[in-house]
Amino acid sequence: MLTGAALPMIDFFIVNVALPAIDHDLHAGPALLEMVVGGYGVAYAVLLVLGGRLGDMVGRRRLFMWGTAAFGVTSVACGLAPGAWWLVAARIAQGAASALMLPQVLATIQATTSGAGRARALSFYSGTSGISASVGQVLGGVLVAADVAGTGWRSIFLVNAPVAAMALVLAARAVPETRSPRPTRVDGLGTVLLSLSLISLLVPLTEGRATGWPVWSWVLLAVFPVATVAFAVTERRLERAGKDGRTPLVPPSLLRVRSVRTGLAVVVPFSLGWGGFMFVLAVVLQEGLRLGPLAAGLALVPMCVTFFAGSLAGPRLFSRYGRRAITAGALIQGVGLLGLAAAFYWGWEGRDVWGPCAAMAVQGLGQGLLLPLTLRTVLSEVPVAQAGVGGGVMVTTQQSFMALGVATLGSLFLTLSESLGMRDALAVTLGVQVVAVAVAALLTLRMPRVEA
Repeated sequence: MLTGAALPMIDFFIVNVALPAIDHDLHAGPALLEMVVGGYGVAYAVLLVLGGRLGDMVGRRRLFMWGTAAFGVTSVACGLAPGAWWLVAARIAQGAASALMLPQVLATIQATTSGAGRARALSFYSGTSGISASVGQVLGGVLVAADVAGTGWRSIFLVNAPVAAMALVLAARAVPETRSPRPTRVDGLGTVLLSLSLISLLVPLTEGRATGWPVWSWVLLAVFPVATVAFAVTERRLERAGKDGRTPLVPPSLLRVRSVRTGLAVVVPFSLGWGGFMFVLAVVLQEGLRLGPLAAGLALVPMCVTFFAGSLAGPRLFSRYGRRAITAGALIQGVGLLGLAAAFYWGWEGRDVWGPCAAMAVQGLGQGLLLPLTLRTVLSEVPVAQAGVGGGVMVTTQQSFMALGVATLGSLFLTLSESLGMRDALAVTLGVQVVAVAVAALLTLRMPRVEA
């Protein structure tokens, strides 16, 4: 299950270091390149809650295997793409497959474990989820530079097929089938309204800058608040009525659970900054410091190592210090970001990568403490019957705001680069992320004190 959890997260980031090679090979241009990144994220975020609900209904193991098989097939389609539009379409399909697969991981953990075993499993999941972001860009750089059998950037997608096949074999042998004891029909109207809300926000913010902010982008942004309010009203009415065997796609009562409400509040600013950071960092390392894809990927290794160390130490620290361990993680991440901004700003002319690497190591340690414990906390009080929808809501929040971070912080950085230069644009962008981390640190003080 953790192999299946890693694949979607790795693929969200693995493409970042390959964008220059994709542009050179397929003549994609800025707008299509952003769609290669954003199309996957939008499809993934839009369908996650529905994927969790379907798993509750038809069986989580079954849907996990369907999603994993589809992910392998769509990955091959990405790797064989003859043109940029083909790649965009295949990436959207790949995101949809990920949305079927990932919610089943959390739901299966919730349904098949309890007590210390569940805490340990959730810790493994959270660590896998967080470290996959850094590993994705490292692996992407290694594969593009290795040019396996002359495949170049295509290998970052083709490598998914054997991994997905292995996950299928392991799931068939080891994963028990579970489903909700009281399955309900799909909330069709809620699904449409949630999809419309996310699409009307993420698509224009992802594509607006690259396409010159055409009329359709402003129309979609105007639709967003209307669709969001309609979704909230519909879900509240459906839960209050409780008729016809239907329950809301996102039950409002779930959001009233303290661990869910306070944990998601921390996930929002963290994911917003994290998604934008990884995109901007890939651009800076390759276009600013003139590193090749391999060197750009390897520059992230210190952050991977310290994130892993933080995720291992987190449960023990939480048992001893409670939520203060999460707050400490946010503060350490902020120190790392400030150090990174200083290292890039004053070391820019020398093109020194060692100073940023040290700061990224500090940042990774803070993230390794913050993210896994926060994700565990979100799910700690979710009833088993709502395991699928609870996992779907959490991952939808995480992925939506990561995609939003790519769109907003990425656009801010690219726009400022044209007027201020890349060094100053990076300083401003990192400053915005420091503010997001400070907000996350304050919000951790509202989380439950008990062990997640």
